[in-house]
Amino acid sequence: MNKLPTEKRAQILQMLCEGSSMRSISRVSDVSLNTVTKLLIDAGSACSAFHDATVRNVKSQRIQCDEIWSFAYAKAKNVASAKAAPIGSGDVWTWTAIDADSKLILTWLVGDRDASAANAFIADLKPRLANRVQLTTDGHKAYLHAVSQEFGPDGVDYGMLVKLYGSDPQPQKRYSPAKLIGIDKDLILGSPDVAHISTSYVERQNLTMRMSMRRFTRLTNAFSKKVENHYHALSLYFVWYNFVKVHKSLKGATPAMAAGLVSDAMTMADVVELIDLREGPAKKRGPYKKRQPAAEISN
Repeated sequence: MNKLPTEKRAQILQMLCEGSSMRSISRVSDVSLNTVTKLLIDAGSACSAFHDATVRNVKSQRIQCDEIWSFAYAKAKNVASAKAAPIGSGDVWTWTAIDADSKLILTWLVGDRDASAANAFIADLKPRLANRVQLTTDGHKAYLHAVSQEFGPDGVDYGMLVKLYGSDPQPQKRYSPAKLIGIDKDLILGSPDVAHISTSYVERQNLTMRMSMRRFTRLTNAFSKKVENHYHALSLYFVWYNFVKVHKSLKGATPAMAAGLVSDAMTMADVVELIDLREGPAKKRGPYKKRQPAAEISN
């Protein structure tokens, strides 16, 4: 099987994490769109397994959670009238949990914005923590049952940040949220420090996601066409964000280094190696079999 050189594959993966569209990467790298798509799928599968196995036993103090909206193929209101919409089309929410100190993304989930997704998200977060933490979420009510069920009444210091918005005289012409007029900080479980009930870091990370993945850009045709590719793009992004991208606020370290998970920053060549290790050694191509000519058709 023919493979692109490691340098070429690393370049393509880097461009996928720097906000370039798949078609522009195809043109710049002089490879087919199918090649870029297959590399994204391979990288997503390898990165998902690597992240799940590596981000464990994290010694954190403050965790912030949030959800970010996007869509696949068509927005939810347009799916019914869309032509040949695949399964999974419509609104797609990405749930993220970030460590406020190391900026590490501990876990993430792609799904709906409902109670079942909240339960699965918090259930995956809890075993990745090495100690009791202070947890902050936004005012989404699905968190209440999920956090209480997974952590119990005495397993976490949980605060909820509820934003209060004013009325908009022309909501039909508004794209961004209405004017913020105040916030409420609710103490839900344990004894959270009111000064640290905040979602600032996770919301800033949401902006990084929109800037780093073309499919999250609003008001364009760069949205995901398949929810599976959306998932693979996120898998690649979070490994890049946690293990490859050096953050200035961390004094030249990656979030994984700041959290003590690794000692050195990874490169995209290391991500390519993850793909090769997952696929195993290349198999020998079998002998060529000459195709038999099709039988002639007569009237």
